[in-house]
Amino acid sequence: MLSNVLSTVNLILELYWYVILARILISWFPDVADMWVGRTIIRISEPYLAPFRRFIPPLSIGSMYLDVSALVAILVYAFVKMGLLAVLQMLLSLAGLS
Repeated sequence: MLSNVLSTVNLILELYWYVILARILISWFPDVADMWVGRTIIRISEPYLAPFRRFIPPLSIGSMYLDVSALVAILVYAFVKMGLLAVLQMLLSLAGLS
């Protein structure tokens, strides 16, 4: 039971990880954002990425801007994912569902 729950949660978190990565790639290829796939990925990932963009301004590099908020969002997501899975495993073990 513990293995099934952890595997399911891990799968969901992995899928969202790929959605975030796809969103970053879409920002490099603006034509994809106009397709239904791009709009769907943006709609799913925007609730997570928007707060990072709100608090982390883009860095000015000459006449260009570099959005580092996505990098910070990915790092935070990785740490939260590891922590969430560890806490979930501990709670399920304490509940005797191992």
